[in-house]
Amino acid sequence: MASDVGIDHPTVSLPARTLDDADRARAAWLAAQRWARWKRRLLPLAGAASLLFAWWALVAFFQVKPFIAPAPQVVAVTLWQKSDMLLTNLWPTAIEAISGFLLGNVVAIAIATLFVHRKAIEIAFFPIVVLINSIPVVAKAPILVLLLGNGMAPKITIAAIVCFFPTLVNMVRGLEAVSPEALELMHVLSARKWEVFTRLRLPTSIPYLFSALKIAASTAVVGAIVGEWIGSQVGIGALIIQATYNFDSALLYATVICGSAFSVAFFLFIRMLERICVRWAPHAQG
Repeated sequence: MASDVGIDHPTVSLPARTLDDADRARAAWLAAQRWARWKRRLLPLAGAASLLFAWWALVAFFQVKPFIAPAPQVVAVTLWQKSDMLLTNLWPTAIEAISGFLLGNVVAIAIATLFVHRKAIEIAFFPIVVLINSIPVVAKAPILVLLLGNGMAPKITIAAIVCFFPTLVNMVRGLEAVSPEALELMHVLSARKWEVFTRLRLPTSIPYLFSALKIAASTAVVGAIVGEWIGSQVGIGALIIQATYNFDSALLYATVICGSAFSVAFFLFIRMLERICVRWAPHAQG
């Protein structure tokens, strides 16, 4: 039998043209990814710039009176000159919005868990939840002010109520979105209810939860501002009322922009948390 010792086996090598094609394809893919990232950053800036230009052009072309609609540069000067006042009023609104956001979502998650495990309770009380949600916020605010006073409590409660319903609906849907096969497997393995919840239902519901949290991040700020319209001397809502009564349109627009900027920042923070916590979802990869 012939021995293989001392025999040089030929090594398989790819042609240089194949390697060059692979390198070019990878470079093209990386360039496309970089362009996609830059496009996601630049397009919002381009959209904002076009809106500002349209605002300036309309005010200049139609010669709109300053007390009706000030020019963008006037609002920018007001933002700079009255930044201390704006930040002072933004602080209580931020506290109310964040507190209401936390309260409303925690209660919604707890009730959604109860609804999923006790269907009779869901059938009995879900229509009541829908009825309460159908009442306009401006109608709820005076009632809560009468019940809770003029402090932060009614504003936080209004923000919590506004956040509550979207999170409840999405959380119930997420907890029920598990496949029957997975549930059957857990039953075969003799898993307890808390094990089914923590290892199956809760991970499945997280993408649904973050979809609701992103909505709640914006609506919580709206709820806090609406609550400040009734019986409040500080806050973005109170400053909007004061600027409106004083016909100070520049301050009014600056206050609205300040509140909107905080709402956008809050939304982006929740979106960042989503990308950290929900890495397996396709939207979390962007």
